[in-house]
Amino acid sequence: MISETDIFNLSGPSYIDAVDWSKEEQRRCVLASVVQGVYILEHDRQLNRVGPKSLSTAWWESFHFHLVDILVDNADHTMFGAILHLNLPKHIPSSPHAPKYVVAFRGTLTGSTTRSRDLLLDLKCILNTLHQSSRFQLALRSIRNAVSKSGSPNHVWLAGHSLGSAIALLAGKHMAKSGQNLPTYLFNSPFTSAPLERIKHEKVKQGIHIASSVLKAGLSSALTKARGSSASSTRDGVEDGLFDALKGWVPRLFVNPNDHICSGYIGYFAQREKMEKIGAGRFEKVATRHTVESLVSGALERKSEPLHLLPSAELVINETQTSNFRAAHGLEQWWDPLLRSRSILYRYN
Repeated sequence: MISETDIFNLSGPSYIDAVDWSKEEQRRCVLASVVQGVYILEHDRQLNRVGPKSLSTAWWESFHFHLVDILVDNADHTMFGAILHLNLPKHIPSSPHAPKYVVAFRGTLTGSTTRSRDLLLDLKCILNTLHQSSRFQLALRSIRNAVSKSGSPNHVWLAGHSLGSAIALLAGKHMAKSGQNLPTYLFNSPFTSAPLERIKHEKVKQGIHIASSVLKAGLSSALTKARGSSASSTRDGVEDGLFDALKGWVPRLFVNPNDHICSGYIGYFAQREKMEKIGAGRFEKVATRHTVESLVSGALERKSEPLHLLPSAELVINETQTSNFRAAHGLEQWWDPLLRSRSILYRYN
């Protein structure tokens, strides 16, 4: 039985006849649709929907994207990503605001075929070890190949939802550290730290934020003194330099305050401004670069790469009332024509 959510004309942004790539809201809808197509690509595989029976193609071909390659996880052989090329018909003029390629990643699917592998990768997100997975390594190689083929990082856009946005975020960080800032659209990206946004009492939440920043600053100072060698100091300088190297990369984070998986980004960025106002900016400078877990891992010579630590970002917050967690975490909210949102640009200096 075919689900309505798989059918583009019933559930997708079919109201967009011709994409105006200069409009951010249309870029958002198209990128969300493309990511949804990757989910359905895996549904097609599981249900053996091939050729004219395939339902995934409409989610990108409606906007003149053509499938270049499919990314398949070597552990469970499921489809988790797609590389798409924008191939506009001759009667449609090209736009300087449009990508040449989009590399898109789906999130977690809880069906019997995908559940064990996807949930394992969700756990790796929480443990900040996603960079060690073969799925991420394949994604990063594919992105580098697409950039090489396109001739410019600005021509390759990244997009993902949930677990897929975690892969896109981590890949975007790696590319930015080498000086290649790819336009990146992250829908409901996991914030891999305590979900303080669920605390409703503002003074309590602010107190926890301050205590956390002071703890991380103190722990960082203590570990630096304990190591005490020039090699350790050099390594810390390199880590700080890598964080600074990311500040020119501004990914777009699409978050819903009622989604505890991604809502932590709201407080993460707002906290910087609050700490500056109360004169505690020096603590926050350390806190925004580290988690307690990453500091301890560094002391134990273990590599940890927290996903949510970002110097800069454009935060797009859904202000439309959502009825439940599924709606708050769902991808379809981002192409809803009735969406009400506000955008905040955070630049690190």
